[in-house]
Amino acid sequence: MTADKRIYTKKGDSGETGLFSGERVEKTSIRVESYGTLDELNAALGVAKVFASTKVMTIIGTVQRRLYLVNSELASTDDSNLVRKTGKEDVTWLEEVMDELSEEMPVINHFVIPGGTKSGALLHLARTICRRAERIVIRLSHETTINPEIIRFMNRLSDFIFVLARHANIMDGEGDEIITRDGVEMQTRNG
Repeated sequence: MTADKRIYTKKGDSGETGLFSGERVEKTSIRVESYGTLDELNAALGVAKVFASTKVMTIIGTVQRRLYLVNSELASTDDSNLVRKTGKEDVTWLEEVMDELSEEMPVINHFVIPGGTKSGALLHLARTICRRAERIVIRLSHETTINPEIIRFMNRLSDFIFVLARHANIMDGEGDEIITRDGVEMQTRNG
């Protein structure tokens, strides 16, 4: 096999990795942990997408592409290699889609027990990965300057994934199992 077709470079054998901007850093750095956890989130979304309705599948695909842009920012210490920076429009898009999807479902004012459809359950798992990624990105922001829109995007994204999970369960399944003062109930499309 020719060297240019090999996936392995052996450059990380000493415990370092290369950033998008060219620097070498320890694989244990908070920066690597932040974009690595976003990569984990992206993979979890990919699994949920396999089981999703066409509508949710399309939305997840858009989110995955935006996550790659966020990752490129987190994996770089300068703006020179960026395709584009995460901006207010990314947060606005999440809010607009959440509002649109929420209009199709009953109002939620109780805790939802993760589960439901395959896609819904996997989206709940992705939501928890997103929350962890957000915490790591915030820790990174305490050590170095990062684009504040990334933090806003991550905060909105976990809510967004929650809405996607509800949509998958309510619109494509039997509903959400919710905890009320009276116990456990099912919340369906009709309330």
